[in-house]
Amino acid sequence: MDRSSLFQLIQEQLDPENTGFIAVENFTSLVEHHELQLDPSKLDMLLALVQSNEEGQVCYQELIELMTSKRSSSFRRAIANGRRTLQREILLDETGLGLYKRFVRYVAYEILPCETDRRWYFHQNRLCPPPVFIAIVTIVQIIVFMCYGIMLNKWVLQTYQPDFMKSPLVYHPGHRAQVWRFFSYMFMHVGLEQLGFNALLQLMIGVPLEMVHGILRISLLYMAGVVAGSLTVSITDMRAPVVGGSGGVYALCSAHLANVVMNWAGMRCPYKLLRMILALVCMSSEVGRAVWLRFSPPLPSSGPQPSFMAHLSGAVVGISMGLLILRSYEESLQKQCSWWVIVFSFITFLLFAIFWNIFAYELLGVQIPPPP
Repeated sequence: MDRSSLFQLIQEQLDPENTGFIAVENFTSLVEHHELQLDPSKLDMLLALVQSNEEGQVCYQELIELMTSKRSSSFRRAIANGRRTLQREILLDETGLGLYKRFVRYVAYEILPCETDRRWYFHQNRLCPPPVFIAIVTIVQIIVFMCYGIMLNKWVLQTYQPDFMKSPLVYHPGHRAQVWRFFSYMFMHVGLEQLGFNALLQLMIGVPLEMVHGILRISLLYMAGVVAGSLTVSITDMRAPVVGGSGGVYALCSAHLANVVMNWAGMRCPYKLLRMILALVCMSSEVGRAVWLRFSPPLPSSGPQPSFMAHLSGAVVGISMGLLILRSYEESLQKQCSWWVIVFSFITFLLFAIFWNIFAYELLGVQIPPPP
């Protein structure tokens, strides 16, 4: 009997009422009866998981994920070491929780679509290490904005000030050789409205994502959106500068929204339809504002205003790379073929953009506005 047939037999005979749990004794006898060659290490992990459950039952979904090696090695080791407590009650029934644990439960229901994953995250979550990446980026962006606001005595439409565009952090096509500008532009913002919008989304969406998926994956996603934003502008809007962290912000937001849509039935966040519509309206309005400032500047300026293409490229990164990351909670990305396809595609884009920035401007005779 192949593995898929066994899974179907398990669900039909041992869990006919679709409770999601089966007794370990019944499962063991079924395995022996059908002479299935089961990896001893996986069987040991299964027994360790069952022993942590007072009723001697195992979750059907956990059984499938253990036998198919879907979970990461850290997840499987946690089960083998007996650190996983699988409880029948859903998290919403938990009582007597402190403020932090209630917040962790809120994050679990905001981010994860599966009740098993939500329980796993809730019981293994620790305050250390804290979600520092998004917090540090936001704080630095606010400090940089405050410094330039005081220096220029201007808090909106700062890009119309020549001294603002002279900043070593702004990406300008005339300074393409200064590689750090392809990253550092995320710390500069057009004005208080753009900073407020980006900071709010970063904290509301980025911090919960970082709590669940970890600093490495979320920082990778954010920075991939930032780099893709500046490189896309250098290809599609060759005369325009770039400021703002919108590339990274839109990568996070689009990945989260796409994950909610793909797992609509499993998501338990309240008012999810209303919130999704509101998020899409706000994100579309921000893109519209950026397009307006780019092509119809309200004030006279000495050169092109910042491009809006970073928003769109960040969204593309989020829907591709970000969606796979968010759908792979406690799973190894390196073992997924689709992950390597996305990595290869992103590296190909990077190489193309590098060659474009080196050769295309001169070959096409693009008239770049003089750098400030």
